[in-house]
Amino acid sequence: MHLLEILRFRPVPAAAVYFGLTRRCPLHCRHCSTESLMDSEQFPAKMFLRFADTFTEHNRPELTLMSGGEALLRPGLVRNIADRARAVGSRSYVLSGLYFAQKPRIPKAVRAAIEAVDHFAASTDRFHEEEVPRAAVFRVLHELLDAGKDVSLQITGEGPDDPYLADITAEVRREFDDRVPMLVVPLSPVGRAREWMDQHPQASYPATAAPCSLACWPVIGFNGQVTSCGNQDVMDGKVPLPAHLFLGHIARDDWETIRRRTLESPMVGAVRTYGPEYLAERFGGLSSCDGYCQTCWKLSTTPGVKEGVKQLTLLPSTIAMRQLVEQVSVDSGPLGFARRFGIAAYADLVTLGDGARRDLAVTG
Repeated sequence: MHLLEILRFRPVPAAAVYFGLTRRCPLHCRHCSTESLMDSEQFPAKMFLRFADTFTEHNRPELTLMSGGEALLRPGLVRNIADRARAVGSRSYVLSGLYFAQKPRIPKAVRAAIEAVDHFAASTDRFHEEEVPRAAVFRVLHELLDAGKDVSLQITGEGPDDPYLADITAEVRREFDDRVPMLVVPLSPVGRAREWMDQHPQASYPATAAPCSLACWPVIGFNGQVTSCGNQDVMDGKVPLPAHLFLGHIARDDWETIRRRTLESPMVGAVRTYGPEYLAERFGGLSSCDGYCQTCWKLSTTPGVKEGVKQLTLLPSTIAMRQLVEQVSVDSGPLGFARRFGIAAYADLVTLGDGARRDLAVTG
């Protein structure tokens, strides 16, 4: 499964589910969004397996994605979830920081987990390279490519002018002869990066509709809580959990329930269609000055918004608008997503790899 096939589903509501299997990680990256340590929280595997067992052939996510912390600290759990997903027709993905890359061989249990998933993504950037050298990352990717595994790199940088990004992407292209696709995303002041990264205040301006495609996929937190938002501050409880973003808990809810709530929640649907800033200004009379996500977090407690969204949902035009927004997002293709949520100057790198698959990317 190529990276393009994963990104193609990104704007489709409930097309995938994201498992946060553990916060634990042996690395100490200075930008870590989850602020992971080896003694961070980790909940029983049976809770995650119970939820995966509720997938059926006729009601399952198209994609089952796993991350952490470091998901491959739990290789048996990764393998078991991937096996359950495949049994009902769902494809799987795991993202790793490659903590094991400096060993001469990939540990047997980790290798079995990687073999079980349909796509393996490695995270690297200048902060990861302080923990895991670039040469070690390349060695692992070569080994996996030689074995026929679909792989990609997720690279974090500080903007289009970041010299690190120019260096790493050029070297990856040379080293792997354009066989490894790359998703290049901007560094955010979240987790450990908040301590040292400059945070510029947001300017106030009239809100326009700006749909949030990131509200499409339910995200399972380390504790089993499911939200329609993957922002780490929400996942960590650093901001009060907005009621409209809460979808349930995998210890008691099944996939059918989570999927239904994802698709039928009026507030989540409105955020996907119009974006939080437009809703806050139209129904709450608030101008957006705190930021896109910060505005969303306040929607549940902003007087007038919930009632306004409820009335909006009753309008016949709303269904047509939702369908139109989703179709436009789908039609923009993987490149459209990479340009909007990644660093646009590097968006075309998601197409590297199997040339026969590049027709999945709509250049727009």
